[in-house]
Amino acid sequence: MAFLELTELTKSFGRVTAVDAVDLSIERGEFLTLLGPSGCGKTTILRMVAGFETPSAGNILLDGDDITTTPASKRAMGMVFQSYALFPHLTAAENIAFGMSIKRLPKERIKQRCAELLELVGLGEKDRSYPHQLSGGQQQRIALARALAIEPRVLLLDEPLSALDAKVRVSLRNEIRHIQQQLKITAIYVTHDQEEALAISDRIAVMSKGRIEQLDQPEEIYNNPRTVFAATFVGTSNRFNALVVAAAEGRCRVEQQELHVPPLTNIRDGASVLVMVRPEEVNVQKEGALPNSGANQIAGTIILRTFLGPFTRFHVHVNDETTLTADVPSQYARELYVAEPVVLSFAADACQVLPTDSSIKEAEKITESEKV
Repeated sequence: MAFLELTELTKSFGRVTAVDAVDLSIERGEFLTLLGPSGCGKTTILRMVAGFETPSAGNILLDGDDITTTPASKRAMGMVFQSYALFPHLTAAENIAFGMSIKRLPKERIKQRCAELLELVGLGEKDRSYPHQLSGGQQQRIALARALAIEPRVLLLDEPLSALDAKVRVSLRNEIRHIQQQLKITAIYVTHDQEEALAISDRIAVMSKGRIEQLDQPEEIYNNPRTVFAATFVGTSNRFNALVVAAAEGRCRVEQQELHVPPLTNIRDGASVLVMVRPEEVNVQKEGALPNSGANQIAGTIILRTFLGPFTRFHVHVNDETTLTADVPSQYARELYVAEPVVLSFAADACQVLPTDSSIKEAEKITESEKV
């Protein structure tokens, strides 16, 4: 049995089902991330695990014990909130000590534990500082130390970095992961930031409409998405609505263009599919250059060139309805310019193929702001 088990977990608010019969098993010491757009149910799951919300149905088991109706104060969960939620009238050390004081631990033990945690989060010299004297990143470090102070069985983090600027976010997410691994504590992390989830998780549960679309390791979520929603929400992809011409041969047709994909074993000839290619898999060459070895060749014109440091992103107009994206290492992108005719190429095995279903329309509604 897994350390933390959610079975048929459901939460409804009136006629709205926020979490729909979710089954989830989390191993001891695992770092699991709930990833999805706003309103997908990820925070509601976290709040039910914490004891802040009562499930409408289903069960929560912690190390074999049913804690579905156990009060939050008796669950031994540590919670880190998006808004820090520090007590403004208490110093950093007093904030960390708060939970231990409620548990009536000896004063010397509290003092020692506070000092240990302040060092762990790199703020040993800030013990007497009040929240308003700390930066956002420092406040969140204190909030993390406070959550760890009670030696929780599970650490719960609800979008803890969303209020911070980009540079601090990257630094602190790495620190959170390092501390989690150092302490070997079980953690559930909620975020809508796909990059964040991919960077720090042991496994990711991609969520939509209260259900888990895919539960897997980050590499599998990115390279082998199992649903259209997962493929569209995680990462950027070029998408082609296609018909399967010859499944066994890996041949599909997009309007007048034939695409070569890996052989298809579970999709029949004539089926509608979505073919997706990551931008980093697409090569860009000037028109008339020696042909590339990619099995798929598509001509177009560069309409936008964006320098992003290690790579340059090209948006290439292919026809009236299609613009494709290619990420090229910047040292190879210097001779490619806007309005220049080019040929895009990509290998057959760079293509991900999924049956077309209604989740395509749902996935396309996701805004870029929800994915960043």
